[in-house]
Amino acid sequence: MIHFKPELIVFDLDGTLVDSSPDIASAVNKMLVVINQRPLPEQLIKQWLGNGATMLIKRALTGELEPTTEPENLAQAMTIYFDFYASHICVQSKLYTGVIEGLEQLKAAGVKLACVTNKPAQLTLPLLTEIGLKDYFQFIACGDTFTRMKPDPLPLLEAAKACAVQAQQALMVGDSISDIQAGKRANFKTALVPYGYIGKYTLDELDADYNIDKIDQLSNLFY
Repeated sequence: MIHFKPELIVFDLDGTLVDSSPDIASAVNKMLVVINQRPLPEQLIKQWLGNGATMLIKRALTGELEPTTEPENLAQAMTIYFDFYASHICVQSKLYTGVIEGLEQLKAAGVKLACVTNKPAQLTLPLLTEIGLKDYFQFIACGDTFTRMKPDPLPLLEAAKACAVQAQQALMVGDSISDIQAGKRANFKTALVPYGYIGKYTLDELDADYNIDKIDQLSNLFY
């Protein structure tokens, strides 16, 4: 078997590089209190991450993983959530172990790096900047950068195009079904980290090409 040596590695953000769930949960619960709904356990909110802010707030308002109706107060709730989260973007959020070491190793190896997240730009760019990751990436796509987001392959294909790399020479690294599905649909290889927001799925069910424990294992795996 030919050894795979990716020219481009695309990373998800929340649950892959950054554990942002405490700050997200805090913002969700702040919103719920303001609109007179009961706060929710952080662990439950964590299970609802990965499909963008709108779906997260729908889930918080309805208590349903797959909301069947759109809550009437969705727009109000989104505004409250965004306002609070944007001003508390990196209070308790922290990098996962091995992230900086891994990115430094890949950068030294000459690998092109990108970040593709379903988080909207008004939250993504401040978080990347504040936590010290922004300058590692040659390309960043947020949930509202394109008309479609993960699990659609479009943002990944745009990342490959922007970095002048063929899809077959790229790797998607993430923690959720959205990441792995997007990677497979884009014809990328896929790598899964087990510590993020995997939700109701097992590692076997997500069926990534590679399973890694930490980001700093990527360099040893491929280079």
